[in-house]
Amino acid sequence: MNMDRLDWLVGQGTPLQGELDIPGDKSVSHRAVMLAAIADGTSRVQGFLEGEDTRSTAAIFGQLGVRIEAPSASVRVVHGVGLEGLRAAPDDLDCGNAGTGMRLLAGLLAGQRFDSVLVGDASLSRRPMARVIDPLRRMGARIDAREGGLPPLRIIGNNVLQGIDFKLPVASAQVKSAVLLAGLYATGETRVLEPHPTRDYTERMLSAFGWPIRFSPGVAQLSGGHRLRGTDVDVPADFSSAAFFLVAASLVPGSDLLLRRVGMNPRRTGLLEALRLMGADIQALSPGEQGGEPVADLRVRHARLRGIEVPEHLVPDMIDEFPALFVAAALAEGRTVVRGAAELRVKESDRIAVTAAALQALGARVLETPDGAVIDGGPLHGGTVDSHGDHRVAMSLAIAAQLAGGEVRIGDCANVATSFPGFDSLARSAGFGLRTPEANG
Repeated sequence: MNMDRLDWLVGQGTPLQGELDIPGDKSVSHRAVMLAAIADGTSRVQGFLEGEDTRSTAAIFGQLGVRIEAPSASVRVVHGVGLEGLRAAPDDLDCGNAGTGMRLLAGLLAGQRFDSVLVGDASLSRRPMARVIDPLRRMGARIDAREGGLPPLRIIGNNVLQGIDFKLPVASAQVKSAVLLAGLYATGETRVLEPHPTRDYTERMLSAFGWPIRFSPGVAQLSGGHRLRGTDVDVPADFSSAAFFLVAASLVPGSDLLLRRVGMNPRRTGLLEALRLMGADIQALSPGEQGGEPVADLRVRHARLRGIEVPEHLVPDMIDEFPALFVAAALAEGRTVVRGAAELRVKESDRIAVTAAALQALGARVLETPDGAVIDGGPLHGGTVDSHGDHRVAMSLAIAAQLAGGEVRIGDCANVATSFPGFDSLARSAGFGLRTPEANG
């Protein structure tokens, strides 16, 4: 899919049925390629997400001198160059729309001997990077940015990094990960403390690649001076991508879907708990492990959802799923209250404002608050809405359109390719009524 403007026309489909293979986890795919690139030896990454974001990360390591082969779709063979083996790139390093890629790369590149410049698309260039830059500077990194800590990031190499004891002012897995990756190149110990536990993908992945690291919910610590060993990674299906189908099948009468081998990292599945509190019928079957991550098959069947006060302790574990939760709340019985989600205002868009405005345009009763929303469930009608280039908002609005009283035109959906390539065709195969104006002739 090209990144020109793309609109969707979405109307009511059929009950969602069948078994779906959701694409690989974006967070795990990013980290697998990054660590494999600086490991000793060759790594095979199976289930790699073929999205724009993750491809951008792989392409960057190609520019940095790492040979990465793609023998088939969703497979990458990475020939690691070791911790000190990266080479200066001849051009800027383009992260595209990938905030995860840019923030983690800032930490990894801070410890190199050479200079680097990280750039992104128009959306990423508006996203604040100061929370990453500040702790990295405390470690001895030299990073320049535009006013307000905005990209591009110019990273000056050849510095001696020192491990730090860093308490995150705001819980963020990306900031934590950037500090830990810089810690690989630092002298002494690096410890990160979080106000609330966040996703531990980086910690699990570092351990899988053989780096000594100690971590538990809310704290992670490691020291420099070790090596990463090439290893094979089997990437689980992305829970954030599965989330759209969990919500849709819960809402659409007659639905019964099975989503295979979905990542069940406990720091990622807050939405699952919230939906169950709302009355969703979701079973986790055949639990196992892939790529150091817990996985399960998820069976979801239609259920009548009720509004709830979303427990604040779940918020950090579902920050990417709030647009989908807002849709579930708008179509549930009663009132849903969300608090503690201010982080949503600095994602690809101000997700609270964009999702609220779109749902209001379809007749939903949504009252924005500084850190969340109050949503009263009720019927939706058709209309024209805009995702403002935010992939998760676009897919969430496609769910809402399955229950709306008329067709919904969703504008600016091209960025869905960054995280969920093929969402439209997979959704249609499950029963969504989704097409593009071009496909309509």
